Amino acid sequence: MTFPIDIFLQPGEVYFGDRDTRIRTLLGSCVAVTWWHPRLQIGAMCHYLLPERPRSRPRREGPLDGRYADEAFQVVMRYIQAAGTLPADYQVKMFGGSQTMVSPSAKPGGVGERNIEYGKSWLFDHGFRVSREHLAGQGHRHIVFDLANGDVWVRFQPQAIEAPVQKRTKK
Repeated sequence: MTFPIDIFLQPGEVYFGDRDTRIRTLLGSCVAVTWWHPRLQIGAMCHYLLPERPRSRPRREGPLDGRYADEAFQVVMRYIQAAGTLPADYQVKMFGGSQTMVSPSAKPGGVGERNIEYGKSWLFDHGFRVSREHLAGQGHRHIVFDLANGDVWVRFQPQAIEAPVQKRTKK
């Protein structure tokens, strides 16, 4: 009996592997996307922090940076093409995008929401269809992706809304 290789994906990393691989990560406002090819039992996971590189930090020559969705997705596309496969061959699942700075005055449109919107749009535009998702909310997710069967397990830890601190007055 062989045991799968266990990979812990840090923020900004992308990993492509085969059936002998299990990939884990921990998410807050970041998003993880999994791609699984059922026939070949290969796939990838990325863990991105922001939709795109800030304009104030233009990309120079060198490797793509997986901290940004657009660049992480380009890395995955290179793996998909190198495997001689097509986007339609993959089952795609998406996780994360929580609102992690939770307070009664929190405004919509935070990083998590932007990560979700950008990811869904890019995937659709490039021929991928998201088959499952566990997105948004308030809390953290622990994700485990098994490339032997394409299963993804999610453990969601909700976060309570912080009440404003009351100042004590002296009497």
